[in-house]
Amino acid sequence: MEIKVPEMGESITEGTIASWSKKEGDTVKFGELLLELETDKVNLEINAEADGILEKIYKNENDTVQVGEAVGLIRAGEASGAGAAPAEPAKSEAAPSPSEAKEAKETQAQQQPTPTQAADTAAMHASPSVRKLARERGISLQEASDLAGKVSKDSISSANKPAAAAQAPSAPAQKSSAAEQNPAKPVDRQRMSRRRQTIANRLVEAQRTAAMLTTFNEVDMTAIMEVRKRRKQSFQDKHNVNLGFMSFFTKAVVGALKAFPLLNAEIDGEDVLVKKFYDIGIAVASKEGLVVPVVRDADRLSFADIERNIGELAGKARENKLALSDLQGGTFTITNGGVFGSLLSTPILNTPQVGILGMHTIQRRPVATSEDGMENRPMMYIALSYDHRIVDGSEAVRFLVTIKNLLEDPESLLLEG
Repeated sequence: MEIKVPEMGESITEGTIASWSKKEGDTVKFGELLLELETDKVNLEINAEADGILEKIYKNENDTVQVGEAVGLIRAGEASGAGAAPAEPAKSEAAPSPSEAKEAKETQAQQQPTPTQAADTAAMHASPSVRKLARERGISLQEASDLAGKVSKDSISSANKPAAAAQAPSAPAQKSSAAEQNPAKPVDRQRMSRRRQTIANRLVEAQRTAAMLTTFNEVDMTAIMEVRKRRKQSFQDKHNVNLGFMSFFTKAVVGALKAFPLLNAEIDGEDVLVKKFYDIGIAVASKEGLVVPVVRDADRLSFADIERNIGELAGKARENKLALSDLQGGTFTITNGGVFGSLLSTPILNTPQVGILGMHTIQRRPVATSEDGMENRPMMYIALSYDHRIVDGSEAVRFLVTIKNLLEDPESLLLEG
């Protein structure tokens, strides 16, 4: 029975083998983990569909594979080691013929462990987290293993030579920079993960295909901060979730999208698809890169429901447990660089969406409250990047002003959101 790459969603056609949990000759049970596959969006586990022996591995770690492609072979119902070839009997002749000597030499070479077999042995004694660390550092498991064939995070950290350098016969000189060749100026060359490559390609594609423009405004956060201060504890006691800023911004975005529906649309050829539902993507930073899980039907959710949804999705993102269904189909995106201290930025569209709202850090600044009065107020810059092909500048500016007004009057969110 061949092990095949399963269907992974309409937008995903290929993946990269992150790691094998089994090696050739191992006994496998139905449902047992065989390998982990890294895709553009999530990591998937491929499990055995029958009991048997993992007879052959067609594709190794870091190989790119297509949906439906066979990556290995399970021989059902056979005992471990059943496929091993019997050893040749020793020759009794004192002087073997030239052909026999050649055959004996080849047999001896076959009995020596190959680099792949040695690496498989090391992989048997490495946990998934250790294998992942080794891939990130570019270190082979064989190189980092001890005499017993075991690999730990400490041995990975202490290994010096990248796996590619150990296995490649010689790299072209032009591919190595002067800094890498100078021992006094060490450089750590790391391979980009599939997800990081996808993020890079999508960001470049968004800038290439969309007529992207950004408009800015600022929000006085005084009213929201007062509401949170008064209601935070009672909200926590009643709903068992923290009252954060994201629920206010999500509600404000929904209210503004209802007033300016073209920001909740996408371009399909020569048509514009105006969406009558509000699935709001919330950008989350994870170890593997930025992901945008989606809060479904945000217009129908309470503040507590929104906070709970965002908390659950962020947790799954940090643990690399997001499903494809968590990431697909958003209509508008919110990204919060303020949690990292960003004062101002121009967010890039999450295509095919035509709008993205950027939140930033809250900073106290002097604000004129009247002709003669000044106060220090908690202010936040907000940015709207939009696709100018279908959204006019005046519409984008009014959309952002609507969000500003809704946030500065939180009670209106109950009516407009």
